[in-house]
This record gives sequence, structure tokens and C-alpha cells, in this order.
Amino acid sequence: MADTDALRDRWLRALLPARDGACFPEPYRYADALLRRWSEPQRHYHTLTHLTAVLDHIDVLEEYADNPDVVRLAAWFHDAVYLPDRSTNEERSARLAERALPEAGVSAEKTAEVARLVRLTVTHDPADDDRDGQVLCDADLAILAASPSSYAAYTAAVREEYHFVPNDAFRAGRADVLRQLLALPRLFRTPYGREHWEATARYNMRGELEMLSTPAAPPA
Repeated sequence: MADTDALRDRWLRALLPARDGACFPEPYRYADALLRRWSEPQRHYHTLTHLTAVLDHIDVLEEYADNPDVVRLAAWFHDAVYLPDRSTNEERSARLAERALPEAGVSAEKTAEVARLVRLTVTHDPADDDRDGQVLCDADLAILAASPSSYAAYTAAVREEYHFVPNDAFRAGRADVLRQLLALPRLFRTPYGREHWEATARYNMRGELEMLSTPAAPPA
């Protein structure tokens, strides 16, 4: 279970360096509003546990970022809006950042960068010179390189989020997502991600894809 008090403190540590010096009231108000979003009942994978994991991975990858605190703010917003039956979650999350961060004292330039990073999580395909985008995308995809048990729990949680999708349709859609990711020349763009996560992630995804491609057994 995620430690919400620790998350509130992590929010503040990311927010303060990104502010432009303006006074603003109740800094934890923004964290609490985001924590409520990340705790919504339709979430099973995109939860506070996922947010914590992404922030932890950004800590690991911090040296590769130009603006690590901006990347951390983007992590807070990247799935802040999440409805499994919608295809506009990233865009709506970016727009939420564009509304909330100026109220919290963040400059227009840094707000725009947070929103850009959030939108980048649609494709997870940052440019070669986009160091901050590489760190956020690597941190978000790091679950793909999890241990077998953690990867199985991840895939089960994703399926639960899409419980309303018939099994055959889900299997086909999930397989398409995996093929698109596997077709990328590199899943991970930071040196750390390439060294420590790339091979394991591809192994996990190929195994899942093989399972999805195996016809389901008929009911007994």
C-alpha cells in the first residue's frame, strides 16, 4: 500500500524547485487532489503504487534528466486522468497540469514542459535529444522489466481495468500494444534503462505475447 504522507512530501520536494517565486496557498492541496484522483475505484494498475514506482524510477534515472523536478511533476500528472474506456486520458491529464500548475506557482515555461512530457506518454517514443522525455518514458515503462511475479500481477491488474472488454477483443488489443512496443528499436532510451531493463522487458513481453497468441481453452 502506498504511503500517502510520503507522497505528499515528495510532491512538495518536486514542486518547490519548479516554482517561480510566487506565493501560493496550501501547497499540499494540489497533492491531495492528485492523490484522490490516483485512488479512484476504476484503477487497478494505474494506482498510487504505480505513481510511487514511477517516482522511484525517476530517482534512479535522475542523473540523465536536465530538469528532474519537472519530470517528477510530469509523473504526478501523467495518469492523473484515467478512464479505461477513453482514449483521451493523456491529453486530459496534460490539460489538468496546464490548469493546476500555474495556480501552484509554477512558471508558464515549466508548466508547458510538464504538459509536453505528459503528452509524450501516448507513444513513449522521445527524441534522441529529449533527456527529460527519455527519463519519464523509461520510468513509466520500467514495470515491463519486473520480476516474473510482479509482471504477472501487472498484467492481471491491467486486465482488471479493462474488465468490460470481451476476452477475445482484449487479447487482440493487448497483443497489438505489445507488438508496437516490441517494434521500437529501443524500449528504453537512458543508458541505465538500456543496460538494466531492455532485455528483461523484451523477454517478459514476448512471453506475454506468446500466451495471448495461444487460443484459449474451451470451457469444460
